[in-house]
Amino acid sequence: MEMHQLRYMVAVARTRNFSRAAEQCHVSQPTLSQQIQKLEDELGERLFDRMKREARLTPHGEAFLPRAVRIMEETEAAKREASEAGSLLRGRVTVGVLPTIAPYLLPDVMAAFSEKFPGVQMVVQEDMTARLLKLTLGCEIDFALVSLPIREGRLEVRKLFSEESLLALPPGHRLKRKRTVTTGDLTGERLIVMQEGHCLGDQVLGFCDRHDLHHHISFRSAQLETVQSLVRAGLGISLIPAMAVQRDPRDALLYRSLCSPKPGRQIVVVWPKQRPPGRAADEFLKMLPTSFKRSLH
Repeated sequence: MEMHQLRYMVAVARTRNFSRAAEQCHVSQPTLSQQIQKLEDELGERLFDRMKREARLTPHGEAFLPRAVRIMEETEAAKREASEAGSLLRGRVTVGVLPTIAPYLLPDVMAAFSEKFPGVQMVVQEDMTARLLKLTLGCEIDFALVSLPIREGRLEVRKLFSEESLLALPPGHRLKRKRTVTTGDLTGERLIVMQEGHCLGDQVLGFCDRHDLHHHISFRSAQLETVQSLVRAGLGISLIPAMAVQRDPRDALLYRSLCSPKPGRQIVVVWPKQRPPGRAADEFLKMLPTSFKRSLH
């Protein structure tokens, strides 16, 4: 069964005449008649009683006509929606993202994207790296915003931008007046980090280990805002991604950039190699670096 056969059948049913139906469909009458005959042969039933001047639907034709019309309407709707999605008049983008990125980076870029493409729905899935990679490989999300390292050969990895981590100090800390803070200055400090399983916590501890920093982990938290609140309360220090820095001048929390080598992370986007992001996802990704730069001011 082919679409043009359904179109010819509906045309004959509406005009009640093979010749007029052929004219409407821009084909010859023999061609139209032949295709309807093939359709009837496939169905095993006659659809029309063919009279000298008129073609009338048989009972089988009467039953088949509404479904044929629905199929044609659904096909046209599918074509229209595909065209609109290609023009970004409608669609859906599902973004997987780390909780240490989402609240700081996404609001501005989602607002800009929604203003430019109001018909495209945005869905955000926040989770830790392992879960996001699983969702990405399962094609349950379009792409994921995570940080290196990524050790999964089935994923395409595109670097977006690098981000420095800043030293967060409580009010009155001994390093407050130092213009230049070195890794050696941090020896013996109480450290507040993200809970195990959060890549940011692993990155901070990895930095400390690489530079032989002797530290004591005083607290762990699943929320970056909680980490900063604990620092503010004088319970320790931490390394905070630049995009998450509190920039309210009334905030007592202090931030300092460490001397080289500076701690930081590389933000990347990943997707399955066999399924690259669509146009809407590409447009969204183009906006991310600009949004990151705005988040630093």
